[in-house]
Amino acid sequence: MSERPAAVHLVLGDEELLVERAVARVMSEVRAGVPDPDAVPIDRLRAGDASTAELAELLSPSLFAEDRVIVLESAAEAGKDAVAVITEAAADPPDGVVLMVLHSGGGRAKALVPTLQKRGAIVHECAKLTKPAERMEFVRGEFRAAGVKVGGEAMQVLIESVGFDLRELAAACSQLVSDTGGKVDVTAIRRYYSGRAEVTGFDVAELAVSGDRPAAMEALRWATDRGVPHVLLADALADSVHTIAKVGSAGRGDPFKLAQQLGMPPWKVKKAQAQARGWNPATIGTALGVVATLNADVKGGAADATYAVEHALSRILDLRAAG
Repeated sequence: MSERPAAVHLVLGDEELLVERAVARVMSEVRAGVPDPDAVPIDRLRAGDASTAELAELLSPSLFAEDRVIVLESAAEAGKDAVAVITEAAADPPDGVVLMVLHSGGGRAKALVPTLQKRGAIVHECAKLTKPAERMEFVRGEFRAAGVKVGGEAMQVLIESVGFDLRELAAACSQLVSDTGGKVDVTAIRRYYSGRAEVTGFDVAELAVSGDRPAAMEALRWATDRGVPHVLLADALADSVHTIAKVGSAGRGDPFKLAQQLGMPPWKVKKAQAQARGWNPATIGTALGVVATLNADVKGGAADATYAVEHALSRILDLRAAG
């Protein structure tokens, strides 16, 4: 019989796929520790909508102390009295109960988070992945779980091709591993996803920082027509500019040694070294400002995100020509 899981769990964040996986993982642990896994009931209740009486009844000790899992959803919206009931139950969970509190991290019951943490709840981080590095790590983890090692460039192309949705990324990773027999590379990704996004933000950014104006503007039109999100285009452009800035400021040297120093894969350093020859400190400094402004524009700061991306791309090309 497996070791029994902790009695109280805080599922923190609002990324649905990660939340679902956290709940499923704990459920699996609970069922693995009992003689009859199928007999373990799971009770789900929206704490934000439930009355104090409903919560109290659900969290009260059972006469027979049977194994059960209680999942309280929308805890961030729970009222003051409901929070008090949850806090009391978390301090002394009924025998046999595994309590899972699903909390976005904000809301009117924001203070419930540190309270549960202080009481020893096991925390499952499920926040939305908003940074390129976080999405890369997610994809890396999906491939790692499948027993496959995939290069950084291939993972970046996959994200650019599929988008931000974690369910779609997870499905794409699984499908690629299955269809290629584990031999996942840039060529395979482009082959399987060419009909979906023939031109990615990554392609547009590469052409822009290399100074190929006609190809960059044409690629942007293709990407826009294919529905590549403005945020993805802005992220790719920002990543290319920031990479050139970091590699350029590190000076010339062995890409493998610089890769360790900069925390980047060698292929990316080598590519950026070639691209950096067309830039100088003044132009790259201005370009950093351009991509920072674009980041704000595509997240609601501009009335027309498509124009904002086009304008930023044009400015990057102008700066590259001046370098």
